[in-house]
Amino acid sequence: MRILGIDPGLRRLGWGIVDVDGSRFRHLAHGTCLSGTGDLATRLLALHTELTAVVARYTPTHAAVEQTFVNRDPVGTLKLGQARAVALLVPAQAGLTVGEYAPNAVKKAVVGVGHADKAQIKHMIGLQFPGVTVDGPDAADALAIAMCHAWHLQSSGRLQAALRKAAS
Repeated sequence: MRILGIDPGLRRLGWGIVDVDGSRFRHLAHGTCLSGTGDLATRLLALHTELTAVVARYTPTHAAVEQTFVNRDPVGTLKLGQARAVALLVPAQAGLTVGEYAPNAVKKAVVGVGHADKAQIKHMIGLQFPGVTVDGPDAADALAIAMCHAWHLQSSGRLQAALRKAAS
C-alpha cells in the first residue's frame, strides 16, 4: 500500500509518500508545494497543479489529510480551509478515499503525546526513516500523517478480521 500524507497550508503544503508492507514502512518521497504570490485563486491553482503532479508521479493507493483547527484569525482560517479543500480534492480526483486526522491524533500516533511540537515530529520521522533528510516541518508533518493513516488502516483491518472471526 502506498500512502500520500498531506499537511495543508496556503503558502506551504507539505506532502509525503510512504510504502507500507505489514508493519514495515519505507520512505518513498516528500516535499512541499509552494503557492507563490498573487491572488488567492492563482495560489490555489498552483497548489492544485503541484499536488496533482505528485499524485500522477507516485500513484498512491491511499491518502490522508490533516484536519484544520480554528485559530484566532477568521480570515486566515478560511484561507487555510480553501487550501485544505485542494488537499482533499486532488486525491479524490485520482479516485482515492481520503482519511482525515486531527493534529493531536497524528502527534499521538507518531510521537506518543498529542501536544508534541514540530521538532519532536521531525525527530521521530528521522528515527523511522534513517538516512532520510526531511526538507522541512511541513514535509515531516505530511510523512507523520501518512504513517498515522497506515496505522489506522492496519488497526481497522485487524478489528474487521476479529469481528468476522467472532461472527463465524
